[in-house]
Amino acid sequence: MSTLILCVYSMTASCANNTPRPFDDKTNIDLFINELVKEHQFDGKQLKILFDKARLQPAILDAIARPAESKPWYDYRPIFINRERIQAGVAFMNAHAALLAKASDQYGVPPQIITAILGVETRYGKQSGSYPVLDSLATLAFNYPPRTTFFRGELKQYLLMSREENLDPLDQRGSYAGAMGMPQFMPSSFRRYAVDADADGKRDLWTNTADAIGSVGNYFEKHGWHSWEPIATRVQVAGDKYRALIEDSPNPRYDVAELRKAGVLFPDEIDEQFKGSLILLDNEKGPEYWVVWHNFYVITRYNRSKLYAMSVYQLAREIVAAR
Repeated sequence: MSTLILCVYSMTASCANNTPRPFDDKTNIDLFINELVKEHQFDGKQLKILFDKARLQPAILDAIARPAESKPWYDYRPIFINRERIQAGVAFMNAHAALLAKASDQYGVPPQIITAILGVETRYGKQSGSYPVLDSLATLAFNYPPRTTFFRGELKQYLLMSREENLDPLDQRGSYAGAMGMPQFMPSSFRRYAVDADADGKRDLWTNTADAIGSVGNYFEKHGWHSWEPIATRVQVAGDKYRALIEDSPNPRYDVAELRKAGVLFPDEIDEQFKGSLILLDNEKGPEYWVVWHNFYVITRYNRSKLYAMSVYQLAREIVAAR
């Protein structure tokens, strides 16, 4: 979506100036405040003061119009799978081996997958975002019609989270979309899946590595991670029948026998009980074919892009190989 269209959505005179500014139209904000007062017993006057301090950020509207997931695989992969990120992943696994082993034992998620999530999301906590979370969520909730419902819900969850965790909603920083901390949890995910792994009485995903690692493990367990199943298998194809099975969605649909019958050639023996989906990735040298299994689908519950999930899987493998 072009920035020009986003300017129209935001109802501002121009997007040429990316300087944060007060919200022009407070009508929807006032209605939102009334909802919070009625549904969750917030203090309306305090919320009005809070939102008077929030700022509409045109740079956020520009950023959401250019997601990395719109790139082809051959451009997307080098962003996350490169020597710097692999070596930093090795260092992270070595430094936090005990915490990763504890989380893996508790939640059944491999240490390298937890590590790769943190590597893809924030370079292992080094780049967790600089936007005020309140500004991000308010900008998208009230000035980005394509996903108003989603971001209004996340803004509500953020204010509830801030009250529950005794956090100042003006102080927290995150991504342009409002994702927070080392694992980049949205507020709804924070409330559902963040854990106090070191039992210090706080769920701190910004500076507490134990909590970040444990929360990622808990997230995947709650979304159905199966420790006994593979994630993805590179395959070859023959004939034409396989084309009908290629999916944009990684939701596993076909058993191994169906895939073989359609011309999918597996490099190794695969448990016949597993179900997977056939996906295609654009490589500069030609198409790559992969069968992705249940656990790949679980990774897409973190981010629904198949490119994202594949980058997590491949970064995890590269980190293990480099160690």
